[in-house]
Amino acid sequence: MHHHIHAIDPKAHLFAVTATLNNAQPHQIFSLPAWLPGSYMIRDFAKNIIDIQFFDENDAPIGFTQLDKQTWQVDNQSTTITLRYQIYAWDLSVRTAHLDTNHGFFNGSSVFLAANGLEHHPQQVTIAPPALNDLAQWKVATSMTRAAGEQFGFGEFTAENYQDLIDHPIEMGDLTIDTFVAAGVPHDIVLSGKHRANMARLKQDLKAICEYQIHFFDTPAPFERYVFMTTVLDNGFGGLEHKASTALMCSRNDLPKSEQGEVETGYRTYLSLCSHEYFHSWNVKRIKPAKFTPFDLSQESYTEQLWAYEGITSYFDDLITYRSGCIDQESYLTLLSETMTRVYRGQGRFKQSLASSSFNAWTKFYKQDENAANAIVSYYTKGALFALLLDLTLRLETQGSKSLDDVMRILWQEYGLTEKGTDNKSHQRIVESLLKRNCDDLFSFIYNTDDLPLADLLAKVGVEMSLRSSEGSSDTGGSKAKGFKIGFGARIKAESLGLKILTVTQDSPAHQAGLSAGDLLIAADNLQVNGQFEQQLQHYPINESIKLHWFRRDELMQGDLIIQAAVKDTVMLKIKDKNLVKLWLSQ
Repeated sequence: MHHHIHAIDPKAHLFAVTATLNNAQPHQIFSLPAWLPGSYMIRDFAKNIIDIQFFDENDAPIGFTQLDKQTWQVDNQSTTITLRYQIYAWDLSVRTAHLDTNHGFFNGSSVFLAANGLEHHPQQVTIAPPALNDLAQWKVATSMTRAAGEQFGFGEFTAENYQDLIDHPIEMGDLTIDTFVAAGVPHDIVLSGKHRANMARLKQDLKAICEYQIHFFDTPAPFERYVFMTTVLDNGFGGLEHKASTALMCSRNDLPKSEQGEVETGYRTYLSLCSHEYFHSWNVKRIKPAKFTPFDLSQESYTEQLWAYEGITSYFDDLITYRSGCIDQESYLTLLSETMTRVYRGQGRFKQSLASSSFNAWTKFYKQDENAANAIVSYYTKGALFALLLDLTLRLETQGSKSLDDVMRILWQEYGLTEKGTDNKSHQRIVESLLKRNCDDLFSFIYNTDDLPLADLLAKVGVEMSLRSSEGSSDTGGSKAKGFKIGFGARIKAESLGLKILTVTQDSPAHQAGLSAGDLLIAADNLQVNGQFEQQLQHYPINESIKLHWFRRDELMQGDLIIQAAVKDTVMLKIKDKNLVKLWLSQ
């Protein structure tokens, strides 16, 4: 099948697509995916299709029937069918399609229809230059195999099959492009958007991370070329993995400003994001659940194993950023303490297991509301902590001869290279083979809601884990702050007339006072509140009651806030024994 895509009207955010199929079956069915791998939510990409039409080899219209929201059956007599339609592209994310006069981006899953029953056939793509002379300088970046045209120019591309076609996102625009080689493999860095990034520093650090990961798996890289594509915004964050590339978003301040010097917080976060998506090249793109071999993109594909693919990856992303020499031990422990804090601040960890979090990602994780922290746990963050539990247990019980590294290498050999999908017990069987014992005690934490026994394990490798209270919403953990002595129990945002309540922690003083997400708190103790409200609470004695007034919609409400001690839910990690810690954190 040959697809032709053209940025026909960037000002109206429209791509025009023409696709020709020369070996159509009678009554050929075409469809568009409902979701894309790595982002587990039904996104209904077909909602952005405009005016789809079908034609025969003589360019005469053919009748068709729409079978459901994303599927069409054509009344064809010939084997040649041409499709014509437009795509409205105005989703500035890494998941769908976006087009304006600054840049264009799309995943194939949101723009290219599949010919059902013929998905295994080769696919060709023509990417045409935009229909505006002002955009003549635009370039194209993708990991898809180029068939014709200059490097980073518009032209012809090929894919092995439909699954391959939708696994190579395309970025186009006035791009900043640079290249480095890691373990013999060329890697392109592509930035779209205004920035002042120091490309030499970025190449240096990404090269270190990529070379570490390639050597980590003890085999050549599973791709011949890799592309980091980043849309640079005033404020943004996100990433989505693909088989030989990743689509990222970051804030301008997250990129390095100089070739030397300290790794700033934003840049540290960006490097960990790159490390995360790159690790997915092995862990989820090739090692993956049996349920995903192959993917059914027409409907939800349920698995209890996302903790292993996102959680383990979330553990290794920061750890490899440290191991590769990009950040120091203190910075790594700060990142880990922040991950732990995100878990400990959520009451949902007592109500949802990692298996349930994975299975219900389609609704509960990807469609979070203001009560999410009270009801669910993230398979990313708690999954990372479970990976830490496994890693420390393996290191301690084998005196450092085995670790989670070995588990990943075995998974790569037994599942990634063989394209065999994992089941719910695959990881446990491997850990048991390394420890030479039954590991039901460890893996029970996948199915229960108990807190993980990390403090004792960390102490055995020379790291002290302690809990303190938070100093407000800007306190993400890891620092040496003392924390508030008085707690409120709600995330707030300053408004011109008071404080907007964003979320309320279950059983907290805010909850007991009657506050709910969306309320506008205007007064406390008969005084107008402002952004210093939580600091002002620190002056009240424990058990005193103060009157709160707030608006819920247009109704004035009131309640009593009982002054209570702040909950200790913020994690700090500190190295206490530099010799013991080498069992875990040695480069």
